[in-house]
Amino acid sequence: MTLPPVIAPEVAAAAIAAGARAVDCRFDVVAPGGDTGRGERDWRAAHLPGAVYAHLDRDLADLSVVGRGRHPLPSDHAFAATLARWGIAPTTPVIAYDDGSGAMAARLWWLLRLAGHADVAVLDGGIAAWRAAGLPEESAPPPTTPVAHAVRFDAAAIADSAEVATLAADPSRLLLDARAAPRYRGEVEPIDPVAGHVPGARNRPFSDNLGADGRFKAPSALRAEFDALLAGRAPRDVVLMCGSGVTACHNLLAMAHAGLDGARVYAGSWSEWIVDPSRPVARGD
Repeated sequence: MTLPPVIAPEVAAAAIAAGARAVDCRFDVVAPGGDTGRGERDWRAAHLPGAVYAHLDRDLADLSVVGRGRHPLPSDHAFAATLARWGIAPTTPVIAYDDGSGAMAARLWWLLRLAGHADVAVLDGGIAAWRAAGLPEESAPPPTTPVAHAVRFDAAAIADSAEVATLAADPSRLLLDARAAPRYRGEVEPIDPVAGHVPGARNRPFSDNLGADGRFKAPSALRAEFDALLAGRAPRDVVLMCGSGVTACHNLLAMAHAGLDGARVYAGSWSEWIVDPSRPVARGD
């Protein structure tokens, strides 16, 4: 089966019945000391049929890595072991979902794409849309059979701080920041110790990818909005960032949904940028 980047609940249900693996990515990205276990508790209470749970801090990041932001990428080996534990083989279709926006699910979508796993989709509207459609849920942990799954991340699809530092001086390139506008402008900063944005970055809050119903906007609408931002640039000339390399993936997913594949993600994002106090910080629009 070949899954689209964003999938409707009814289509997702048919794919799961045909053998796709659902992965529950519900998680709250909050300041230190917050409740990072709520998503897993919610998964234990009720989840999509056969869904395993992906914990952002444990499974989709490696918090032991220093200096690479709040959610450093897991190693190839660690991510391969996670996929094997979940019973996801290289040919297993995957449907990722979360509480609704798709931001956490998009992180898994991106990691799988980095690993060369093309048959992966994000559930449009998340578990709320699934429930609104009256689709079934389970509470028991699903049976899984460990499988072999070698992983080698595509390093060319990941931007680093050295590259990002050059973007402001290159009008042929574009850096898009997915954080909410007040954080981008440096008016508030609830998580990181420094407020502001990388000089030259433009703001595209990931929430702008969604309609009033919490579902992704139509591909044609997203295409028009991103085309206006790209201003003739190709997607390959775009680098996406956010606070820690999570919601940036939502913009990447929205671009793919709109037929604009090829942008890259600054994995460490703002929380990595500010580790070096010599790097410049901009505030305001």
